[in-house]
Amino acid sequence: MPVFTEKSAEKQLNAEADKVHRDDLEDLLARQRAIEEKVKGSGKLDRFSADIKLMFAMIRDYWNGSYRDVPWKSIAAIAGALIYVLNPLDVIPDLLIGIGFLDDAGVVALCLKLVESDLHRYAAWKERQEDQFGAKL
Repeated sequence: MPVFTEKSAEKQLNAEADKVHRDDLEDLLARQRAIEEKVKGSGKLDRFSADIKLMFAMIRDYWNGSYRDVPWKSIAAIAGALIYVLNPLDVIPDLLIGIGFLDDAGVVALCLKLVESDLHRYAAWKERQEDQFGAKL
């Protein structure tokens, strides 16, 4: 039997997303570097590095008002997943060598599955903005 299932990932993601309020986004954005460092230092999460950077970019653009073509539910799910990654004492503590990041990876993977179309739309919008203004925003 798997240690961490998609059903348990969904339960954790929903629990975290339900706790997210708009005011939490600013704190999450301030902790971006810590989350990216944690992801970079873990084998299981490292494959999600580019996706996590895109998630942060979308949250930042949502927070500053330049991109609002996304439902709050998607923003809350992304924020919940990222907050979950930051928590070292989640369902499977990160200190457990070899399996400590399995639950984090499961929550991020499920989140990506749920918000995939929103992230694709955002990435296309971001690319148009960069093309239009000639530089990364």
